[in-house]
Amino acid sequence: MHVFLLMFSAVTRPPPLTKIVNLLLVSKRLRHYYRNMESTVLSPPASVRGMRELQRAEFQKHVQIPRLRVPESQVQRVIPLVKKLLLKMEHLHPVRAVENQREILLHPIPVKNWESLPTAELEQQQVTQENFSHADLELTYENWSANEILKSVLPENEEGLSSFSRIGHIVHLNLRDHLLPYKQLIGEVLRDKLPNCRTVVNKAASIDNTYRNFQLELICGEPDYQVETKENGVPFEFDFSKVYWNPRLSTEHERIVNILKPNDVLYDVFAGVGPFSVPAAKKRCKVLANDLNPVSYQWLQHNAKRNKCLTHIKMFNKDGREFILKDLREDLLERWRTSAAAEPYNIHITMNLPAMAVEFLDAFRGLYTPEELPEEPSYPLVHVYSFAKGENTKGLVQQLVESNLDAALGDELQGISFVRNVAPNKDMYRVSFRLTRTLLTTPKQLLGKRPCSTGETEEEQAVAATKVKCV
Repeated sequence: MHVFLLMFSAVTRPPPLTKIVNLLLVSKRLRHYYRNMESTVLSPPASVRGMRELQRAEFQKHVQIPRLRVPESQVQRVIPLVKKLLLKMEHLHPVRAVENQREILLHPIPVKNWESLPTAELEQQQVTQENFSHADLELTYENWSANEILKSVLPENEEGLSSFSRIGHIVHLNLRDHLLPYKQLIGEVLRDKLPNCRTVVNKAASIDNTYRNFQLELICGEPDYQVETKENGVPFEFDFSKVYWNPRLSTEHERIVNILKPNDVLYDVFAGVGPFSVPAAKKRCKVLANDLNPVSYQWLQHNAKRNKCLTHIKMFNKDGREFILKDLREDLLERWRTSAAAEPYNIHITMNLPAMAVEFLDAFRGLYTPEELPEEPSYPLVHVYSFAKGENTKGLVQQLVESNLDAALGDELQGISFVRNVAPNKDMYRVSFRLTRTLLTTPKQLLGKRPCSTGETEEEQAVAATKVKCV
């Protein structure tokens, strides 16, 4: 919804209230902004409130709508005069042929009577009050949008369907408990109303499995989860039921890719199907991309091939800790050894697994011996993502990073950026910090037991410390 602000010059006394109201109406009229649901005439029948099984015929309604009837020869001159006042609804043409004339349907909020129209301009075109009338119009289920239908059906005093995600032909919902009795109706309305929607699913449980993908419940439509979508102009393909993909992160993906320049290096520890890695490789960065999920790894390979950037990317199907301790370590060391002969470049590490990525930060502690590091290496910039829940979420997320890194961040800290709100008092952040010689050559003094220990011995825990941590 747009908000229109009127700015008034400083005067000795405020303008009369009626003048302000008129100015507001003029502003609305000029911008042609009339919400149909603000009019009881144009809203669906009150009887559909609480409907749980979609009955499209119940939305049929007869209403009285203002209109102009003019000869066909005058339409092209009249339409510009009333363009801002036309009735606009789904599958409804505001100008239509009736008995060798043209009937122009007008919106009942701004148009109450003939005087509501630009009468002087219309009369110059030989259109008079005799051309104006109110007449019956039949509205049906087809004339309302998905939002208007659901607003009229769902409980009035509860939060409605506030948002959903589109991934190719799939609509992904995360319904609150009070909306679950209406889930079938919600799914059918969305499938009816949204272009190219064939499948509607609901998030069935929190993300608590090893591979961090959504558990889905099919609400209606085809059980077809292989999708094609575009993010920031880059095409991706994957099985949505077996990998993690969140279109709400597209802006964040774009921010990081925009930081990168050709010839930069990107280590993507939790790459998924490639929303960071593939655009970076297309940009001719040197990319090492890793993901533990074998299905994500397969689609990562597919998307790199599809986007013709295989020559710029190496892909791995490993635990994130193993990837850091072996592949990232060796590749970075080799780059430092040969950097004198290379063009200047920057090194970035992305760690986008916000529920647990911070638990992998200790892998950077003591990653090298002091003798291995060159004198003045180009130290990587780490972008680690994390959730924080509470009042001061920004401060909490910094504490999480420092606690797992076992070091306070001073000048190394490049910024803490808000990414999105996940739930009430739960936010997602990106913490960007520079690795240093001290961090890379000093082991963590005390590596605590994993929080999800299930009775392993200390020896077993030490081995498991190189594996993915539990939450």
